[in-house]
Amino acid sequence: MLTTSPTSLHFTRTSHRVPTMAPPLTFISFLCLCSIFVAKTLSFSSDQTPKTFIFRVDSHSKPSVFPTHYHWYSSEFAEAPQILHTYDTVFHGFSAVLSPDQVASVSRHPSVLAVFEDKRRQLHTTRSPQFLGLRNQRGLWSESDYGSDVIVGVFDTGIWPERRSFSDLNLGPIPSRWKGTCEAGVRFTAKNCNRKLIGARFFAKGHEAAGNIGGPVSGVNNTVEFRSPRDADGHGTHTASTAAGRYAFEASMAGYASGIAKGVAPKARLAVYKVCWKDSGCFDSDILAAFDAAVNDGVDVISISIGGGDGISSPYYLDPIAIGAYGAASKGVFVSSSAGNDGPNGMSVTNVAPWMTSVGAGTIDRNFPAVIVLGNGRKLSGVSLYAGAPLKGKMYPLVYPGKSGMLPASLCMESSLDPNLVKGKIVICDRGSSPRVAKGMVVKKAGGVGMILANGISHGEGLVGDAHLLPACAVGSDEGNAVKAYVSSTSNATATIDFHGTVIGIKPAPIVASFSGRGPNTLNPEILKPDLIAPGVNILAAWTDAVGPTGLDTDTRKTEFNILSGTSMACPHVSGAAALLKSAHPDWSPAAIRSALMTTASTVDNRNQPMTDEATGKPSTAYDLGAGHINLDRAMDPGLVYDISNNDYVNFLCSIGYGPKVIQVITRTPVRCPAKRPLSENLNYPSMAVLFSTTTKGRPSKMFIRTVTNVGVPNSVYRVSVEAPKGITVVVKPAKLVFTEAVKKRSFVVTVSADSRNLVLGDSGAAFGSLSWTDGKHVVRSPIVVTEVTPL
Repeated sequence: MLTTSPTSLHFTRTSHRVPTMAPPLTFISFLCLCSIFVAKTLSFSSDQTPKTFIFRVDSHSKPSVFPTHYHWYSSEFAEAPQILHTYDTVFHGFSAVLSPDQVASVSRHPSVLAVFEDKRRQLHTTRSPQFLGLRNQRGLWSESDYGSDVIVGVFDTGIWPERRSFSDLNLGPIPSRWKGTCEAGVRFTAKNCNRKLIGARFFAKGHEAAGNIGGPVSGVNNTVEFRSPRDADGHGTHTASTAAGRYAFEASMAGYASGIAKGVAPKARLAVYKVCWKDSGCFDSDILAAFDAAVNDGVDVISISIGGGDGISSPYYLDPIAIGAYGAASKGVFVSSSAGNDGPNGMSVTNVAPWMTSVGAGTIDRNFPAVIVLGNGRKLSGVSLYAGAPLKGKMYPLVYPGKSGMLPASLCMESSLDPNLVKGKIVICDRGSSPRVAKGMVVKKAGGVGMILANGISHGEGLVGDAHLLPACAVGSDEGNAVKAYVSSTSNATATIDFHGTVIGIKPAPIVASFSGRGPNTLNPEILKPDLIAPGVNILAAWTDAVGPTGLDTDTRKTEFNILSGTSMACPHVSGAAALLKSAHPDWSPAAIRSALMTTASTVDNRNQPMTDEATGKPSTAYDLGAGHINLDRAMDPGLVYDISNNDYVNFLCSIGYGPKVIQVITRTPVRCPAKRPLSENLNYPSMAVLFSTTTKGRPSKMFIRTVTNVGVPNSVYRVSVEAPKGITVVVKPAKLVFTEAVKKRSFVVTVSADSRNLVLGDSGAAFGSLSWTDGKHVVRSPIVVTEVTPL
C-alpha cells in the first residue's frame, strides 16, 4: 500500500532489511512549483564559505552583444576564475564557486531558471556474455557485427588503456562521425588511444573546487590518483571492458573464472569520461560536463554506474544525472544506469527517470565455493576468491570476538581485535560498517590465520566473492548463526576452510542479487523501476595496475582481471547490449532499444522456474527484477516496441505537475503543457503500474493507453494474453492487432479493475501480473503492478 498526497508537489548505504510484511509506504514528489529553486528559496546563514553551485540559465535570453554564453556568464553572473564548467548541449548554464550571498544575488537574475548545490555521488560497486544468450557466429553478435562502429561512452574512474581488452587489432577505422579527443595528462598521452579506445577525457574541476574550498575532498591526490583519464581505482576499467572489451584468452583472476574474457559488444568503440576519483566520489558539476562532452563527441550509448548518496531520489529538475540523461536521450543517445546497491530494502532503486534505463543485478551460473569444516564435523558452504597458500585441512582454534558484546570487535573494525585473543586462530567477523576485505586485513594484523565473514539478517543469504588477503570465506546469515552457535557450545571450537575454485552450471541462476536496488519508484510509482536486471555478481573483467584486486592500499598484488559485484557491473552489460541493438537497428530510438530489452526479458531461471530473490528465497517480483533478466537473442527481434518521443516525455512531466519553467530546466527549450492535464500512466512505457486509492469503494478501475510499433514482419497479427493477479480484472481492447506494410503502429486500451474485497497484496504491498502480445513467434511481455494509495 502506498501513501501519497494528491496535491503534493542519491553511495552512502542505507540499512539492509528484508521486509516481512507489507509496510505503508510514503511517496513525496517534490514539485515546488512556486520557486525556482534552491537558491531562490534558501535562507542563507552568516557563513559565507564559497561552494560550487550549478546554474540553469535560459540560453535564449543571452544579449546579442556577447559573442558566446561564456562571455555572458563571466560578465553578468560570476568572475571568470570562479566559473568551472559551461554547459551548452544537454544543459544550458554553468557551474561556479560562489559564496551564499553571491548565489542569492545570481539567482535573482531573470534568466536564471534553477540553482542547485554541487553534490558528491558514488559508484555502485567471463561467462556472462554466454549466459546472456550470446554465441559466436549466430544471433545478435553476428547480426550486429559484435557492435562494430557503435560508440559507448563510459562515465566512471577512467581506464587502464594497456589491457588486452582494449586492443584495436583488426578493427576498422574510427567512425568518421566521431568528434571527440584523447586528452593528455599524467601517464596518459594521445598514443594511449587507438581504434578501440577512440576517446578519453577527465573532469576534475568540481572535484578540485570541493577540496580548495574546504569540502569533503582535497583536489586530486597525486599520490594515489592520476590527473588524466588513467584509472587509479579499477572500477572504470572493469565497467568499460564489461560493456565492450575485446577477446582476451587465458583470462582469470588468480586462477578463478579462467577462460576467455570478452565484453558484451567486443567490436564497439569506447570513449571514456573520467568523472569519479579514487576514494573521493563523483561531483554533479563534472558529471554534467561529461554528458555535454559525450553527446557533442558523438557517442551512441552512455553507461553510468553512479548514483546518489542519501537513499532518496531527487526530483528530476534537481538531479543533474537525470537532466544530463534527458539531454542525451533527446538527441538519440541510449543511457544505461545502475539501480543502486541498497537492496533488499523496498524503494531503494535509484536513477528512476523514465528516459534512463535502470538496471538491477542478478547472479550468473558460476560460483566460487568454499567450505568451512567445523571441529564437530559439520560442513558449512560459502564463497571465496582467496588464492594464497591453502590451510590444507589443518584445524585451527575458532573464535568470535563479538561474543563479548562489543560491536567494533564483532565487526572486526580497525584496531578492535585483541592479538592475545585471535593470534593463530580463525576469526568470525560480522559483515557491515567496513569493507569486507578490510576486515580480513584487521584479522591478519592481529595475528589471525583466517576469517569467516558472516552475514547478518539484513544481508540474508546474499554472497559475493572477494580476493581476500588471508584464508577467508563468506557465509550467509543461517550459516553464520550456525558457526557462532558452535563456538558458544564448546570451549575448544576449531575449524578449517577448503577452497574449491570455480564451478559452472550452478542452478538456479539467475537469481536477483540481495543488494540490487528495489522498487517501487519513490518519485513516480506509476513508472516501474528497475527496468530489468543483468549479470552483476562475481563478474570477471579488466583491472587497473594501480591497485590490487581488493583496492586496499596495503594490497600490493597485481592482476590483469578482477572479479567484482554490484549493479555497477550489471549496468555495462545493458550498455553493451544497447550497442549491439543499435548496430543491428541503427534507426531505433533509445526508448525502442529499451523496449526490446524489456519485453523480451526472462522471468524464469535455468530450471525454467520463476526467478527467485536471493534475499528471501521466494519468487521475485517486478519490484525486484522489473521486466526480467535480459535475453539478447530474443531482443534482436522483439516483434513490437513501445516507442517514446521527446514530446511524450514533456507530456509526462506536465502530468506530474511540473510547470513550463520547471520543465525547461530539464528540456533546455521552452514547452507548453496541454490545456487538459495528461495522465502520467499514459506514458508509452513497456510496463504498467496501477495505483488505486484506498478510499475508493466498490470496483475502482483505471485505463491505460499504449501504442506499439511493428519492427518485425510487416504483415502480422498479434493477439493478447493476460495474467491477472487475484482480485484484478484486466481487459484489453482491441484484443487483436493487425499490422500491414502501410500500418506499422497500433494503439490499444488496457482497463484494470480491482475487486477490493478479493484483492491480495503481497509482502511488498503490491500484486503482480503481465500482459503479452504474441503472433506465434514473438512474445511481447509487459509486467503489470497493482497497488493501493492512501491519500494524505
